[in-house]
Amino acid sequence: LTDAQPDMWEFFRPFVEEYDASVWTMPEFVPSSLQMERVVHAPPCIDPLSVKNLELATPFCVEITRQYGIDPHRPIVCQVSRFDPWKDPIGVIEAFRLVREQVTDAQLVLAGSMATDDPEAFRVWEETEAARAGDRDIHLLSNLHQVGAVQINAFQRTADVVVQKSLREGFGLTVSEALWKGRPVVGGRACGIKLQIREGYDGYLVDDVESCARRIIDLLADPVGAEAMGAQGREHVRANFLSTRELEDWLRLMGELGA
Repeated sequence: LTDAQPDMWEFFRPFVEEYDASVWTMPEFVPSSLQMERVVHAPPCIDPLSVKNLELATPFCVEITRQYGIDPHRPIVCQVSRFDPWKDPIGVIEAFRLVREQVTDAQLVLAGSMATDDPEAFRVWEETEAARAGDRDIHLLSNLHQVGAVQINAFQRTADVVVQKSLREGFGLTVSEALWKGRPVVGGRACGIKLQIREGYDGYLVDDVESCARRIIDLLADPVGAEAMGAQGREHVRANFLSTRELEDWLRLMGELGA
């Protein structure tokens, strides 16, 4: 709103400034023209008790992946996102093809939701399907294939590496969802992804197709290290990106405003 439509922001700004506080996802989102004494930065969080994030038994996850034609005994790279050009699904396919030059039995799962009222989503789907070019090891799945929260949960838990190669992001909580499941993440250096991935500790931040492929290969080549990264990422999410922290933020703010 503030960058893309500054005139609209200037219309809303006087109304926002009438409040005692404003809450923003990240400091970068706060417009320089905002004049308020209390500006709070509070990143969004995931709900660990939602169906998408609940613990699932490994045999159940394995069976889910098999139902969609994915071999759970071969390396799996997975990206979960809307079919949106800023999520760069075609770039993920290009990176995967570089990965497969060295990890010949790797598989790619591109899974997400299709908003039926968004014609661009269908265009991106068609472009991604064309880029897939009939490759049976690239699985393009959506809610149109009965993929819902349980399936997404299973795909992320079964994946060896999760990717979120966004070019632009609102925040990108699919990164925290994957880290919460103990999976290392290779993410685009965009917006909130930079807060969720600590470089070389929970995963890697990348800027292009080649670096994305290189980091995926690194993680697939070192499963012990990848497992350790995933475990560290889970604790990072526990401390910073669970709804319990968000509740604490709101209670603290309300207490401060009422003091």
